[in-house]
Amino acid sequence: MSESFDKPRLAINRVYTRTGDTGLTSLAGGQRLPKNDPRIEAYGTVDELNSFIGLARESARELPELAEILKRVQHELFNLGSLLATMPEDIHPKQARITAADSEQLEREIDRMNEELPALRSFVLPGGSRINAELHICRTVCRRAERVCVTARADADAIRYLNRLSDALFVWSRWASHRLGVPEALWEPNQAASQDKQQR
Repeated sequence: MSESFDKPRLAINRVYTRTGDTGLTSLAGGQRLPKNDPRIEAYGTVDELNSFIGLARESARELPELAEILKRVQHELFNLGSLLATMPEDIHPKQARITAADSEQLEREIDRMNEELPALRSFVLPGGSRINAELHICRTVCRRAERVCVTARADADAIRYLNRLSDALFVWSRWASHRLGVPEALWEPNQAASQDKQQR
């Protein structure tokens, strides 16, 4: 018997249902919750993160290794969203999970890519290339997803995964710039307009 969860059998023929017009939505088990419930906010933010990672994956076409990693992460985030949309008592025994193995894979990728990078002496400014800026957007949305999942009392593996993913997105942003030959812009506190006036 296969250990994997059966492929979803979906037939999305009608996009709108009108069932959410009163501000409620359904979990996978049929429970109705307000759309601002922390659990709904959690999987909605994970979905937002997945969309931004999809955008970054399109910008990573010159970096096929990174693009492939981002595609895998999108699958993992869909698994996470599915879990968040399901009450613990309704989770199928074979439902795809986020486990320690997913976080450990991110750690291996962080360590391997970080070996190519120069040590940081300051914080970096997002930008320099489109893929760098998009990965920083992903990083900040990932941090928000982590905070919301803490509020929603998601399981420890999910929170650990998001924490590690935000670290990975930071390293990937630097790695992408390095591979593309784009210099990093370091934070310089005295570059602020207020500092410039004080120095005149």
